[in-house]
Amino acid sequence: MVRVMRARWIIGLAGCSLAAGAETPAQAPDTDALFQLGQQVFEQYAPPEIKAQLAFPTKEQWDTFATRLQHALDNDSLEELAAYEPEARNTLTVLRTLPGYEDYADWLEQRLDEIQGAQEAAAPPRPPTPGQPAVRKLQPAIPHYDLWVARVHSRPVPAGAAALMPRLRTAFAAEGVPPELAWLAEAESSLNPSARSPAGARGLFQFMPDTAHDLGLGTALPDERTDPEKSAHAAARYLRQLYGRFGGWPLALAAYNAGEGRVSRTLATRGASDFAGAAPGLPAETRMYVPKVCALVAMRTGMTPDKLPAPRF
Repeated sequence: MVRVMRARWIIGLAGCSLAAGAETPAQAPDTDALFQLGQQVFEQYAPPEIKAQLAFPTKEQWDTFATRLQHALDNDSLEELAAYEPEARNTLTVLRTLPGYEDYADWLEQRLDEIQGAQEAAAPPRPPTPGQPAVRKLQPAIPHYDLWVARVHSRPVPAGAAALMPRLRTAFAAEGVPPELAWLAEAESSLNPSARSPAGARGLFQFMPDTAHDLGLGTALPDERTDPEKSAHAAARYLRQLYGRFGGWPLALAAYNAGEGRVSRTLATRGASDFAGAAPGLPAETRMYVPKVCALVAMRTGMTPDKLPAPRF
């Protein structure tokens, strides 16, 4: 997700955390208001079978969970992020049952995917099966790339890809960026042009309002972040800019997700020059996001990360 501020996931311990109605997304959401709204929506719309399985959290549980989850997203511990899989999965189950929350569900589906990837990455390595051939490391410069290749290799193409992807690829090519990278939209939004996060990011490429404005996109009615062509041109321009600053696609993708400042500081602190060197100091979410995007691009297009050409400036 493109952030000016780190996205705040306000999701319930076993219920529904929605920032619906929080249409001042450049600011941190009011957690008290979100708690009350989430509780009301859950009581009004959650089917009886969901209520029988899941209890809406208390206010104390809500606040504690929101704080801890934000910390898990921002710090570099895959184990801490992985621990939130049950809560995120339960929240997605609830969102899928509530009318009008499909856009939030499509956003959360991709975040849950990254949390589940963190679970796999944090698990102790399995001992090799006797007689099993050694696993070939496909992209050692991108930690956990092989893990994500295995996760996405048989994943079905999202609904709407046939109609959307030619338009997105054309926009990327027009901006001098490899059109294969347009599949970034799958990792960001499940290819839902209206997807939104509780922090206020929106669209296929999940732009926060300030970033959208910097890239020439309007966020009032109509919100141009939901326009496939306009948002794709903006995403490609931003990726080209990030490549120019960081000198490679893995670091450009890391900056797209975590922010340019965070990546620059991590490179300096760790004395690193590439994503592999910086990764241990980057947010756990970003450590899953970069190999996931690279694996999706490889699976959807056949273009492995090492073959992606530099942009045309």
